[in-house]
Amino acid sequence: MTSRSSRTTARTSSEGRAVARTQTLLKGTGGAGTVRKTVLPGGLRVVTETLPSVRSVTFGIWANVGSRDETPSLNGATHYLEHLLFKGTRERSALDISAAIDEVGGEMNAFTAKEYTCYYARVLDTDLPLAIDVVCDMLTGSLIEPADVDAERGVILEEIAMTEDDPGDCVHDLFAHTMLGDTPLGRPVLGSVDTVNDLTPERIRRFYKKHYDPTRLVVAAAGNVDHAKVVRMVRAAFEKAGALDRTDATPVAPRDGSRTIRTAGRVELLNRRSEQAHVILGVPGLARTDDRRWAMGVLNTALGGGMSSRLFQEVREKRGLAYSVYSYTSGYADCGLFGVYAGCRPNQVDDVLKICRDQLDQVAAEGLTDDEIRRAIGQLRGSTVLGLEDTGALMNRIGKSELCWGAQMSVDDMLARIAAVTPDEVRELARDVLGQRPSLSVIGPLKDRQAARLHDAVA
Repeated sequence: MTSRSSRTTARTSSEGRAVARTQTLLKGTGGAGTVRKTVLPGGLRVVTETLPSVRSVTFGIWANVGSRDETPSLNGATHYLEHLLFKGTRERSALDISAAIDEVGGEMNAFTAKEYTCYYARVLDTDLPLAIDVVCDMLTGSLIEPADVDAERGVILEEIAMTEDDPGDCVHDLFAHTMLGDTPLGRPVLGSVDTVNDLTPERIRRFYKKHYDPTRLVVAAAGNVDHAKVVRMVRAAFEKAGALDRTDATPVAPRDGSRTIRTAGRVELLNRRSEQAHVILGVPGLARTDDRRWAMGVLNTALGGGMSSRLFQEVREKRGLAYSVYSYTSGYADCGLFGVYAGCRPNQVDDVLKICRDQLDQVAAEGLTDDEIRRAIGQLRGSTVLGLEDTGALMNRIGKSELCWGAQMSVDDMLARIAAVTPDEVRELARDVLGQRPSLSVIGPLKDRQAARLHDAVA
């Protein structure tokens, strides 16, 4: 069991000035970790989950910036900056950064998403001070030298080319564009060849300064950690860089998707030579803050989340038309997507698409059976727990929760919310979401007649 606690302590200086505010958000018992949060002067948030039974720690820093915060000409800047923070600081070269973590057998990486960026290192608990020093140095002291910008440009262009060579990956970018159009959420995280080539060191530095101030950052650590020690080390690292003294921070504006394009019946086809055709059929979904997201998780799991799901059984098991077929959801601050993906031989696209469309229509009209919903709830509860069995996953959970929701939910509470989903809630949601007219994205070697039929498939 995990209990909540709202106990808050505030330390003050000799002048009576508030220095830090610390809360115990979740009190862990029975193997669950205790989650604490401290807000440092300047707004930097530090959250930790303490698990004394493990010997590893994952330390990460989350930035409240993603590709949807870019203007059209800056598309790709967030991801470009992610690369550049590994290239060197005032204290460390790129080799120094990587060698420091390699020398202790640790792992270090980063990822950029539509609405956030994360930098992290996983190390032995005894090497946590090193991980904190290195990652904080990267976030606060990056030089962004012109030579590094030019060198890394080639690496990013290769990454874009690698994605373009993988139609199973590329089709997801195409689907985002199909559904959301030429909007920040509809553009690729990597940017395009043109926008990446146009980014200059000065433009990237301005982007870095605007989005990496303490008010936009969340520090998260999970594993065998002492919260107070983590706070002291993080504070020392940021104060050393003068990062807690900034007074020119730009307020974080709420993300407004009121102008986001949500098309119905839109079709985008990309004709490309490949052995398979890659198909995504989808509709607008739910924002990540929508209370119906728990029912959405159950609906998604029952439709295409496992080997017993409707889509897997109908497309793969019964007819052998695809190796990979699944459904998925993407939730953002103000909107979301629901999609069904399948990869199949080009001459079977019509059949696969018809089966997927028929299943979505049937579930929208008739709902799922009680057995399907019960099985999906069990599968979702199990996968939720099994997905949190390492310190990296725990760090991701508490860091993302603080950044995106400003709150923490215990695993027990999450399991309870999933278990509380009723068949009627799932069926009502299926009518609302799956009853919408879908849009379609396809990449593959398509013939003219086939392309015409695909347009008719979502009419």
